[in-house]
Amino acid sequence: MKLKSAAFLTLLVLQCLAVLTVAQNDFDFFYLVQQWPASYCGTKRSCCYPTTGKPAEDFSIHGLWPNRNDGSWPSNCDEGSSFDESEVSDLVKRMQQEWPSLACPSSDGVRFWSHEWEKHGTCSLLNEHQYFQTALDLKDKSNLLQVLKDAGIRPGKFYSLEKIKEAIQQGVGYTPFIECNVDQGGNRQLYQVYLCVDSSASDFIECPTFPHGRCGSEIEFPSFSSLHDEA
Repeated sequence: MKLKSAAFLTLLVLQCLAVLTVAQNDFDFFYLVQQWPASYCGTKRSCCYPTTGKPAEDFSIHGLWPNRNDGSWPSNCDEGSSFDESEVSDLVKRMQQEWPSLACPSSDGVRFWSHEWEKHGTCSLLNEHQYFQTALDLKDKSNLLQVLKDAGIRPGKFYSLEKIKEAIQQGVGYTPFIECNVDQGGNRQLYQVYLCVDSSASDFIECPTFPHGRCGSEIEFPSFSSLHDEA
């Protein structure tokens, strides 16, 4: 009887762990979050350019984040899965260009990529290489800077929030969420663009829910090329 009881308890524990794992990994869609470097650097905290040099004047990836329709999200789903740079060796050059870290002190990006993989990627149901390649390909597919330029929206000026949202909606085909921050002069500026991606990470979709936050009716789209070569 004792052996049967022990076996039953072991089975019960394993089943509970399996349910917890499924629940932890459960999500409905992704946010692809892209940030505008001039807005990251143009705040009181400033920024530090990567050790590879000042990035191009273009949107860069912040992350590809699993989310749920109720606004919650899974995180750190596999503590045993650490970022392994060798798994993405063929992507590193693209990641340096399209997924750089602007945090201080200057870095090669590995710490940033490790954070994104371990917090969000481990919950994505993708392996490490798939996770980073998918985010890079989705960024290229959205082509946000060109979409804005095609609508007459260029860095260095103020625009209505609605005009920016409408330009992205028409160019990408789906409604974005715009996150703003505040520059050193107190102006609200375009900081991050959220686009939603289906749970298989294959294509954009309309967002089931948006993050919270407000921008104001007129926002700045600051120039990155006009910033000093050294942040």
